[in-house]
Formats: sequence, structure tokens, C-alpha cells
Amino acid sequence: MKKVALITGASSGMGKSTANQLHSQGYTVYGAARRTEEMNDLKAKGMGVVSLDLTSDTSIIDAVNTILNKEGRIDILINNAGYGSYGSVEDVPIDEARRQFEVNLFGMARLTQLILPTMRNQQSGRIVNISSMGGRIYTPFGAWYHATKHAVEGWSDCLRLELKEFGIDVVVVEPGGIKTGWGEIAAENLKNTSGKGAYANFANKVAENTKKMYTGNQLTDVDALGQTIAKAATVKNPKTRYVKGYMAKPAIAIRKWFGDKVYDKIVLSQVK
Repeated sequence: MKKVALITGASSGMGKSTANQLHSQGYTVYGAARRTEEMNDLKAKGMGVVSLDLTSDTSIIDAVNTILNKEGRIDILINNAGYGSYGSVEDVPIDEARRQFEVNLFGMARLTQLILPTMRNQQSGRIVNISSMGGRIYTPFGAWYHATKHAVEGWSDCLRLELKEFGIDVVVVEPGGIKTGWGEIAAENLKNTSGKGAYANFANKVAENTKKMYTGNQLTDVDALGQTIAKAATVKNPKTRYVKGYMAKPAIAIRKWFGDKVYDKIVLSQVK
């Protein structure tokens, strides 16, 4: 019997790449996203497609039931969907901060809750949560985004301990800079939120640096992350964490070994 994998945020980027990787390895793959039309290429290759809005409990329930009614099982859950909302803490509306948590943490948690009974009954399963190097470090104007990713890290660690007795693995993947549209979107959000007013000078510099980095050639190709996520989802004895992508390992190491004050100076030195 083929193992069944569900991947959120499969309409683009790392999610779509991972879907293709697992499909090529013989898994029954379901891609989930709000924009189902962006997954027509996955559907054409024989993969399943489900509509999923992580801010809607009804949508989450419907997506899980659709797959379980057809396949009877879910062996791999890859919680990849998420976005970055940038702006100063003072400027970002609390409603937007809540939405950031709804998508990046609470929606993922609700989806996981609904799938766990099936995995427990199977006495097997693999949950891969896509965090970020931003779950271990921090950058100016990313307070709410980093807060969600730090939360994903701690949430995943607790979940890993809870599920061990049921044969279910929990793995975290921490991407660095990847060739996707994520950075340009985050930069525009930052300009729109804090590009005027008290934080304008600093915010616009950070936005321009972010945009420059994400339009350069140094970032890691998205398929490298697709391969890493697929490995985390399928290898027999997975590590608890996988770090992959531009600047992820050095940035995490600098903060860990040199401390916050040195890290602060390095980050601020990049904004000129």
C-alpha cells in the first residue's frame, strides 16, 4: 500500500517542489492550498489537490476528511504553509499579528490535531514542520514572523516527546534564504507598514536590503529545499532538525556561540 503524504502550501515554492519529489518516489501525494488553480500542474501529474484555508476550521476539517474518505490514511504531514508579515511592532495592527499566528501556528496545529488520531491508530507517521532559520534568530521588523517561528520550534519539540510512544516522528526543517518570492513580498509589506513615519529611515533600508538579497544570485535553489524536506519526511531515522539554505547555518551558529550583543551588531552592520 502506498503511503499518503499531505503537503500544505503546495501551490508554489518549497511545497510544490516537495510534492514533486515525493510523487517521483512513489508516494500518494496531496497538495493543499487556498489557490487550487496554482496546483493544476500537480493534478496533471496524478497528484491529489485539496482546497485549504488555514484560518478556517471548516476548511481544515473538509480537507482532512476528503483525504481520509478517499485514502483511509495519512502517513506524512508536511506543514509548509506560511507567510511573513513585516513591520515595526508599533505599526503592525494586532489583527494582522493574530492572522500571522493563525496561519503560521494555529492553523498548522489544528490540522495536526485532526490527523493525529489516524496516525496513532496506524502506530506510525511523520510530521514535518517547516520553521525557518528565523525560528532560531531574529531580524529587525520581523517581530511577529519570528515570534510565530520561535513558537513552531517549541511546539514541535513538545509534540515530538508526546508522540514518541505511538511511533510518530516530528521533524523541524529550518530553511535559510531560498529563491522564492517570499523576500520581495516581505519587503513590500515592510514598506507599506513602516515605510513612513517614525521608523521610515530604518525600515526602508531593511526593505531595500531584503529585496536586493532576494533578487540576487546567492540564494539557495528551491529544489534543494524540496529534497531536504522530502528526506526529512521519508528517511528511516530522521534528525530532529534539518538546516538548509543561504546563511542559515552561519547565522544560527553566530547567535548561539557569540551571543545576542555580537549578533545584534552584525545584523545592524548590514543595514547601511
